Amino acid sequence: MKNSYWVVAVVLLGVSCCFIQAVDSSPGDSDPLYKTCVEQCKNTGCVGENCFQHCRFSSDGASADGKWYMQEPLYLRWKQWDCQSDCRYHCMLDREKERENLGKAPVKYHGKWPFKRVFGIQEPVSVAFSAFNLAMQFHGWLSFFILLCYKLPLRPETRKPYYEFSGLWHIYGLLAMNSWFWSAVFHSRDVDLTEKIDYSSAVALLGFSLILAFLRTFNVRHEASRVMISAPLLAFITTHILYLNFYQLDYGWNMKVCVVMGVTQLLLWAVWAGVTRHPSKWKLWVVVVGGGLAMLLEIYDFPPYMGFIDAHALWHLTTIPLTYLWWSFIKDDAEFRTSELVKKVK
Repeated sequence: MKNSYWVVAVVLLGVSCCFIQAVDSSPGDSDPLYKTCVEQCKNTGCVGENCFQHCRFSSDGASADGKWYMQEPLYLRWKQWDCQSDCRYHCMLDREKERENLGKAPVKYHGKWPFKRVFGIQEPVSVAFSAFNLAMQFHGWLSFFILLCYKLPLRPETRKPYYEFSGLWHIYGLLAMNSWFWSAVFHSRDVDLTEKIDYSSAVALLGFSLILAFLRTFNVRHEASRVMISAPLLAFITTHILYLNFYQLDYGWNMKVCVVMGVTQLLLWAVWAGVTRHPSKWKLWVVVVGGGLAMLLEIYDFPPYMGFIDAHALWHLTTIPLTYLWWSFIKDDAEFRTSELVKKVK
């Protein structure tokens, strides 16, 4: 009964996420003083005493005065630091100083909180936590691989693992590492390309995790049955990724899709943990409940502390220990299923 209360709590938490809507504009970039500052910067190339050489060049790197030998350095064009980006950033900082002096709270600009750059990185704390998550995913996947190939017994006729879900977890590990890599890139520099790749990678990971949740919790072992379950979900996930990349990057719709997929798999794992006799189900419960509670950080959004740490960065932090425990459960599951199958063979 106690477990049932946890399941209900997680589901209600997920449903509440569905009501969060993305907005196209923010109070900061609607501020007349901010907009005037940006326009003046584009014309003069300066914000106060800070002047930017990027404002002497067009978006393709050509000099504004047309001379062929005046070209913006290639590495700056590759980093995408252009006149508009620097003008927006420094106008935002100046406007926030003015608001702070007036005792006003920080506001968002173009959908983002006013973060302070470090060595050109837009959100350094989120980048660091994404890198830690990437390392944790790699450690978990590598230890899982070593466990299967070198520690657990293999089938004598094929020399393959007894564990029926090994291939699926390998794919999951690769998708997870890919997703956290692009998360680090996106938080380093938010441009259209990095944003779309980050969103697409997250959707792919979340979608495959949902497929894996269905297959493992219902113990689907036959290939035909796996295809019947996976095919419609893969079709939907692929269509959604194509929609985001080539039709419209709809933040509100994407959030609803991700929340539904996330809550569904949390519910699947929670119900399965409540009925199974798996020896490591307590680890699964911690991950499910912890993952549900971590969603609160996505709901309770607050300005970055000292310009660096916001709710989203803290969400990245909470996923680090949960990732370690999640891979620990996966390895325990491989050991548990292998021992059961070896007993049947004997």
